Amino acid sequence: MRIAVIGAGGVGGYFGAKLARAGNDVAFVARGAQLAALRERGLRVESAGGDIALSRVAATDDPATLAPVDVVMLCVKLWDVEAATRQAAPLVAAGGVVIPFQNGIDAPGIVAGIVGADHALAGVAYIAAAIAEPGVIRHVGSMARLRVGAFAGGPADAARSFVEAAAAAGIEIEHSADIRRALWEKFVFLAAVSGVTSLARAPIGVVRSDPELRATFEAAVRETLAAGNAEGVALGGEFAANALRFLDSLPAEMRTSMQVDLAAGHRLEAPWLCGRVASLAAAHGFAAPVNATIYAALKPYVAGT
Repeated sequence: MRIAVIGAGGVGGYFGAKLARAGNDVAFVARGAQLAALRERGLRVESAGGDIALSRVAATDDPATLAPVDVVMLCVKLWDVEAATRQAAPLVAAGGVVIPFQNGIDAPGIVAGIVGADHALAGVAYIAAAIAEPGVIRHVGSMARLRVGAFAGGPADAARSFVEAAAAAGIEIEHSADIRRALWEKFVFLAAVSGVTSLARAPIGVVRSDPELRATFEAAVRETLAAGNAEGVALGGEFAANALRFLDSLPAEMRTSMQVDLAAGHRLEAPWLCGRVASLAAAHGFAAPVNATIYAALKPYVAGT
């Protein structure tokens, strides 16, 4: 399978490396020090599940230099989705698909609006991974899973083909029959955990063991569940309890990507996470005070320091 990975950070670097190692024709689109390292030294993944060392990988900063592909894995940050999709559009015009793997719930709609519904899928990534140094992806914990699917009337066969290729590459992946629900399942958890860990400047182990922080996390989850219900995505009465159990299962030292970005002075995805919950609640005529307060506290840092 011909695959372009746009955004060679934690998600794109890890899963792209596994796909490349399995023999797929994978090209990475990166920039800056990461691009230079990929060109000079290849790509290395450090993971408790097994390290990967690719001494040579195809890497560019310009998608226009690539031939058409079967799949574009769009792994950039949320604020880059529109621009990156416009760059990717010519790569799938002949029949390929773009799969966005961003946090939040907005990226698939942006992608479909640019490349057309026939060329758009949606993806959900569950992994704690980041660039440890240029050319090196560090994966924390054992979680590394993808869910991919098409919306109603979308290219479901393309989703199945990608799932088969990824599974053959040793990736834990699921073809989701209800990808909108899958997006919301992650959104409910991630909006809460990214917001609380960032606000507290503390890893997951601290958040779940402190009674007040744990209660704040649960309240944020319940607000997002209410927003989902208002949007027509009902996740069920047990979801909050399940979210707490999942929180307890994660490595204590794990930090969310937004928390890492905050510490590094980078831009934050808060407007699409806790901020999005607050705006959805307001649009439906109810308050989400926990998410609104978290967003207000993070707003001075949204553009980076």
